[in-house]
Amino acid sequence: MPLLTDALAQALAIGTTPALDAMAALLSQHRPWTVLTGAGVSTGSGIPDYRDAQGAWKRPAPVRFQDFMAEPLTRQRYWARSLVGWPVFSQAQPNAAHQALARLEQAGYIQNLITQNVDGLHQRAGSQRVVDLHGRLDLVVCMGCQHRMARADFQHQLLAANPGWQHLSAQAAPDGDADLAGIDFSEFQVPACPVCGGILKPDVVFYGENVPPARRQQAMDHLAASGALLVVGSSLMVYSGLRFVHAAKQAGLPVAAINLGQMRDGAVLDMQLQEACAPALHSLADLLVPARGDGHFQ
Repeated sequence: MPLLTDALAQALAIGTTPALDAMAALLSQHRPWTVLTGAGVSTGSGIPDYRDAQGAWKRPAPVRFQDFMAEPLTRQRYWARSLVGWPVFSQAQPNAAHQALARLEQAGYIQNLITQNVDGLHQRAGSQRVVDLHGRLDLVVCMGCQHRMARADFQHQLLAANPGWQHLSAQAAPDGDADLAGIDFSEFQVPACPVCGGILKPDVVFYGENVPPARRQQAMDHLAASGALLVVGSSLMVYSGLRFVHAAKQAGLPVAAINLGQMRDGAVLDMQLQEACAPALHSLADLLVPARGDGHFQ
C-alpha cells in the first residue's frame, strides 16, 4: 500500500473538509492577502455581536454620532452604560481566531488586516499589520481640541464623578457598554475635556460618522498590494467594510469569506465557508503554515 503524501497525511490529521481544502488552495495561490474582520471574530472572547444569522439587529441600534454630539442625555446614557460595561470589555482576551490570524501573518500569508472591531484583540494576539478601521475603544478623544487619553484613566474619572454607580452590573453589550434598563440617567455626571472643556467621546467611529479619509485610504492601499481578500466574521451589512469587497472585485482579486449566516452582496464572493471563525481559521492555519518537522505546526 503506497504511503500517504505529506500534504494528504496532514489534511487527514487536521480533519479538513472539501470546502476548507478548496479555500486553502484558492488563498495559497493568491498570497499575500488582506483580511477584513468583523464582530464574529471576537464573540469567542465574550464580546457580543449586533446581528443575527439573517443580518438583522439582535438589539437596539447603537448610538448615532449626531445624537451623541447634540443631546446631553444621550452622552449621559452612553457613558453610564460604558462605565458598567468597560471592566468586562477591557478584560477580554484574544481567542483562537485572533491567534490563527496572527500565525498566518507571521508565516507570510497575510499582508494586512483591516478590522471593523474596536477591541484591539488582533494586536494583543500578535498581529502587527492592523488597520483599526473604526478606531479603538481603549482611547477617549475630545471633539474640540483632539486631546486623547486612555479609556482606563477616564474610567477612574467616571467613577469619581459617579461613586454610586460603581457597584452596578449588567449584561455586556457589543461596544464595551452594558444593557441597563429602567434607570434614570439624568443625574449621571460626564467629565469634560481637562484641556478645553469640550465633549469627550470614545475614539471610535459611531454610526452616522465617517471613517477618517486617511485611514480608509491606508486600508485601500494595503488591499491594492494584496493578491486576495479574506472576510472573516463580518456580515458586510455596514458599507465601511463592504467597500473593500467591491474594490477587490473591481481590481480582479478573489474574495473569500468565513462567516456564519447571511452576508450582504454574498453573490459577489468567490467562496464562502459557513463555519464559526475560530475552528475554521485554526484548521486553515494548520493546512497552510508548514510544520516545524517535529510533528507540530508553527
